[in-house]
Amino acid sequence: MLPVIESIVLRQMASGDRLHLQLYKFIGAQPGKKVYIQSNLHGAEIAGNAVIHQLIEFLLTLNNADLAGEIWLVPVCNPMGTNERAQHYSPGRYCVYEAKDWNRIFWDYEKEADNLVAFTKSQLYIDQEVVRQNYLTLIQEQFTKLLEKVNSPISVPYTEKFRYQLQSLSLDADYLIDLHSSTNQALDYLYYFRNREDSAKYFLLDFGILLDKYDGDAFDEAFIKPWLALETYFQQLGREIRFDIEAWTLELGTGMQMNPDSVSKGVRGVKNYLIQKGVLQISNLSHDAKTHEMTFASSSNRKKYYAIAGGMIQSRIELGSLIKAGERLYQILSFNKESKLPSVIDVFAQHDGLVYDVATNQAVNEGEFVLGVVS
Repeated sequence: MLPVIESIVLRQMASGDRLHLQLYKFIGAQPGKKVYIQSNLHGAEIAGNAVIHQLIEFLLTLNNADLAGEIWLVPVCNPMGTNERAQHYSPGRYCVYEAKDWNRIFWDYEKEADNLVAFTKSQLYIDQEVVRQNYLTLIQEQFTKLLEKVNSPISVPYTEKFRYQLQSLSLDADYLIDLHSSTNQALDYLYYFRNREDSAKYFLLDFGILLDKYDGDAFDEAFIKPWLALETYFQQLGREIRFDIEAWTLELGTGMQMNPDSVSKGVRGVKNYLIQKGVLQISNLSHDAKTHEMTFASSSNRKKYYAIAGGMIQSRIELGSLIKAGERLYQILSFNKESKLPSVIDVFAQHDGLVYDVATNQAVNEGEFVLGVVS
């Protein structure tokens, strides 16, 4: 199966050079769901590019009959962030010109929808698939208005052009997968949304974090938040609906690295997810997710530890450790300019939990991130 390949102009630079996206569309012989997969939204988080490459190579070996629906893949989806450098370090988390996180810029329909109650009442006794199409039409009509601003003589900041381009590709998808890594060093895990735990197991990862607190500006949040809101309004009116619309962020290991184990887990998980959802019609490659043991936690139960003094981190507990309240997490070797000897400061856990993220830099200024624990 060969993809349709499209190059999409993103931005012209002062030098005259242009940045592009490259989109790979695999279209099946049968109608079905649309899957949108992108990687490298944050510049240092590159493992997802290897995942997409391996998925492309895998899909090339299939026949059109093995795919129901469409799979759209966009590697290196943010060339501005990917190309950013500070000497040997690749930051790329922020648009430095606008001082915005690249994954906190996206358009959320729910924030400006003032007719959701009326719309829900009008759809109360209508077939669920028709409701889905009617609602998507509303979202698309509102989204199209953004293009008027983009194309106007006064135009808009680049982040708004950029978000329009990515969201225009993914707005009508059924399943959205955003491939990330930690900016620091982290476990392989995923973020998911309410009532999607069963599907989360399809990715065959050991750990998942429920996003029970969010503002809607991240890519996955902006995609699914309007649908979660509509489900809630239906529930309030006495009708239980769960749309087969899902959004996932996979966190695959450490930033600035394409760790083979993290990449392998990502490829295996995405393949299995697509098979279990009926997008890929290849039963002999599926894994039984029902028996897969997965630990779930809530984002509201994450605790980030910040340095209580400046210095060097030593004797830090290992990534992936289960810790108990009162257990030592790390030490700060702290120097001073007060004619005193250096001191060693012990820092202890305030709660039980799992160490899922640790800072790459073990030299910290006071108030900088050291590690993350989730319980």
